[in-house]
Amino acid sequence: MCFGFDGASELNKSLEGTKNLNRRNFLRGALAVGAGAGLAVAGAGSAMAAPGGGPAHGPGGKPGKPGKGRKVPPGLISIQLYTLRSIMRGDGVDATFEALADYGYTKVELAGLYGRTPEAMRAYLDELGITPSSSHDGISGSPAALQAKIAGAVTLGQTYMNVPYLASSVADDWRQWADQMNAEASVAQQSGIKYGYHNHAHEFTTDLGGGLTPWEVFTSRLDPKLVHLEVDLYWAVTGGVGVGASDPVQFAIDVIHEAPQKTLEYHVKDRDAAGGFADLGTGEIDFARIFDAHPVKLYAVENDQPDVTPLQTAEVGYNYLRELRF
Repeated sequence: MCFGFDGASELNKSLEGTKNLNRRNFLRGALAVGAGAGLAVAGAGSAMAAPGGGPAHGPGGKPGKPGKGRKVPPGLISIQLYTLRSIMRGDGVDATFEALADYGYTKVELAGLYGRTPEAMRAYLDELGITPSSSHDGISGSPAALQAKIAGAVTLGQTYMNVPYLASSVADDWRQWADQMNAEASVAQQSGIKYGYHNHAHEFTTDLGGGLTPWEVFTSRLDPKLVHLEVDLYWAVTGGVGVGASDPVQFAIDVIHEAPQKTLEYHVKDRDAAGGFADLGTGEIDFARIFDAHPVKLYAVENDQPDVTPLQTAEVGYNYLRELRF
């Protein structure tokens, strides 16, 4: 699964931390640090240029004809670095980032900092012309952890931070997570960071009782003024397959359009005929149809299990998104 960071350990920390927190106390503490973080964090990022490159077509933009006119602007193409985790070690970290720059990437979605400080990572990526515009971060275990997470995101020049994975068969867990995400997003917003949630398939297929799903809990409880969605298209389509949708791609489109929250980011990940992961353009998902129905502000290439090499996946993904017309 595309946790986009050390999923197993960080998820356990998040689960344990949130179950032991009193949500009201967390909110009180978060807002307290937020008042200071909004000033301190803004100062930390003031010496660095703000990330640029707005969307050519935002959510709600007038759609064109699939395959005819529009294309994804290069400045809106990113890659989730979880895809490249097998080679992001030692000297491979720099070599990988340099290859991504050569392919044309100007944005990445971080999956950790590979032993570097936010300042060091920002300085290095600036040299390559890459902006870490988004990241995957678990729910914070304390207000202090939240403050540190936001400070790092601002230093790095991020626009977005996203919670990558949560799982439970208990409805109250999802309600508590939604409440804490609203609290964290309120603080992040003060520092100019957009806070989102990244789905898998189980949010659509898990029965919490009486047919209630985690997705229904989240979309009814997450504040759309504070929390956006980063829709993983592979998992949304797979969720449609899981619930028996006759048209899983339309299911994914309906998920996007029916949620009160705005979908600002995609994980663009293909699905083969057997339901496995595939490099972009080699699977069966009709991305032109989805992009035409709802263009977004960031398109992140991803493949949880690259077939050949992660770098080939990255290159194929970038070229696919540049050539696609919708």
